Amino acid sequence: MALKFAFAGFRHGHILSLYDLVKKLEGVEVVAACEEDAETREQLTSAGSVDITHDNIQAMLDGVDCDVVAIGDYFVRRGSLVIEVLQRGKHAISDKPMCTSLEELDEIERLAGEKGLKLGCMLTMRDAAQMIGVRQRIGAGMIGEVHAITFGGQHPLMLGSRAQWYFEGGKHGGTITDIAVHVVDAFPWVTGLEFATVNAARCWTGLAAGTAMEDMAQLMVTMDNGCGLLGDVSYTMPDRSGYSLPQYWRTTFWGRDGILETSMTATSISVALAGDEALREEELPQGTDGGYLREFLRDIEGTVGAEERSTKTVLKAARTVLKIQEAADKGLREVEL
Repeated sequence: MALKFAFAGFRHGHILSLYDLVKKLEGVEVVAACEEDAETREQLTSAGSVDITHDNIQAMLDGVDCDVVAIGDYFVRRGSLVIEVLQRGKHAISDKPMCTSLEELDEIERLAGEKGLKLGCMLTMRDAAQMIGVRQRIGAGMIGEVHAITFGGQHPLMLGSRAQWYFEGGKHGGTITDIAVHVVDAFPWVTGLEFATVNAARCWTGLAAGTAMEDMAQLMVTMDNGCGLLGDVSYTMPDRSGYSLPQYWRTTFWGRDGILETSMTATSISVALAGDEALREEELPQGTDGGYLREFLRDIEGTVGAEERSTKTVLKAARTVLKIQEAADKGLREVEL
């Protein structure tokens, strides 16, 4: 019998890829889709992107028989929706971020544990061929112990075309929470290391001047072997080309015996080992498009693997990134994770 998915909110375009996956994947089906915002609802209907069945989330939850609720409303609302779904005894899967406060996360974790429900999140970086390839090489000992990581997770701001709620007070919830959650989830899986301490983090307003959004964000974190991580997740990429440039999620892993570098637009992994005279390029493996959904479904079935995404890893990534965001918001230093 197919698992029944209801969709609550489409205020961010990411959720459309999950909607499309559920529509075509065997063993699951879409039974309802709700968008409360009239403008967004009209855009979706006109484009034929979604078969909207409801304009009120509460009414949908009251009237539709479903097993899972997928959540894609604006960021700050998501935590309360996840809590509502869990209270109703349904599994929940959300676009990232799943929630924007530690208090919400505490309640989400409590309810999921108490009711035996599963949580999923659209944390897609582990599905990328580039990250899979780096993980394979680090796991094989190619560059030895990893001692430093630098990454650029900058995105285009698209002021004027990006959803307006990004720039309104009380709806976004923080650029670190928004973007850095990808590396917080993926890098422990890639390296075998865990996040240990937030040394420093900062958010501020740059290109989004005149709005409520702090669109600039940087972080410095130490991992459990002493490895240092430096990253920038600001909205500073050029609007038209930002997602296609080689700098998009460019990441370098610095090991005892060499370096590995790639990006989300790269067609190879760059390698330079201690004895090499020049940088060389190595082939990418296959990616695992939609892997996060398949692992969520295995979590519901009770067959998810120890190194796969699961309720446990989703909660851990959310807690870690929210603590980093809190350090930025409050000017905290040397915070244990």
